[in-house]
Amino acid sequence: RAMFRNMAASLIRTLRSEPTAENNPKVAGRIITTIPKAKELRPFVEKLITMAKKALPHEEAAEQFATQAERNSAEWKTWRTSDQWQKWAQAIAPAVQYRRRAFSLLRDHEAVDILFAELAPRFRDRPGGYTRIIQIADRRLGDSGRQALIEFVGERDRVKARKAPAVVASGADEEPAESEAAPANA
Repeated sequence: RAMFRNMAASLIRTLRSEPTAENNPKVAGRIITTIPKAKELRPFVEKLITMAKKALPHEEAAEQFATQAERNSAEWKTWRTSDQWQKWAQAIAPAVQYRRRAFSLLRDHEAVDILFAELAPRFRDRPGGYTRIIQIADRRLGDSGRQALIEFVGERDRVKARKAPAVVASGADEEPAESEAAPANA
């Protein structure tokens, strides 16, 4: 369980890595692991993304009651004691619950922030299937284990280019037009 927690956090954290970092991934949103681990990790990550997606409507509903005032300012303190704050707290409560559940599974604050801030809006309209597993031909060096990539779908997706069907000019269409034009001139 701890291994999947760490792998999921690593996969999510690759989305927000700094280019100057020492362990910077080559491609964001992708990790390499063994095939069985990738197959077990996939439902774990997809459940986390589903949780984050379920929190989106609650966060949007709470925005109408929120304030733009800086924290601990006089305006913020007035809002905090008003009825608007009560409505905001009531509207945001389910989203907070989803964040806490995600944190209990991941145990990584940065990964939870990335999950709710970046991945949930990215997959908002997608009904499922947020990750893909691609098997790699190379075997792992130490034990010759079969390797696979697990990555988020949506970016860098290869789209098959479909060739347009060839337009075949039919001689039957051209002949009646010419034959109709010929008697009119005669």
